[in-house]
Amino acid sequence: MVKKLGVVFVLILSSLACGKASDYVPNVSVNFQMALTDPRLNALHNTGGAVLVNGYGVAGLILYRKADGSYAAYDRCSAYLPQNKCAVTLDNPSLTCTDPCSGSKWILEDGTPTKAPAIKSLKAYAVNTNGFEIFVQN
Repeated sequence: MVKKLGVVFVLILSSLACGKASDYVPNVSVNFQMALTDPRLNALHNTGGAVLVNGYGVAGLILYRKADGSYAAYDRCSAYLPQNKCAVTLDNPSLTCTDPCSGSKWILEDGTPTKAPAIKSLKAYAVNTNGFEIFVQN
């Protein structure tokens, strides 16, 4: 009887531990750096400004100027069905972004989902500045 309970317990634990690896945006190395005076980053001079940067992360980056003056950086890969690698697009005004594949939306101030079917936040990266340049890393 104890042996059967042990087997059942192991089966339950193993089934709970199994999850789809594709449920999350993959971890990739990100090391982005650019001068804040670069004209491609002009939108970041204003609160609520956002820019898209290709070539980094899974599907590119979104850089966003938060209300407190700090910056946020997110992977453009949709957090809903990330295995599809659907790149989110900026809305106008750029306070939110949308997954064109599913219609999901996220708030750029903190990356949280605001419209279903998304339930997970955008993948965020660490952002630092020295007053002259912006650095995005993971």
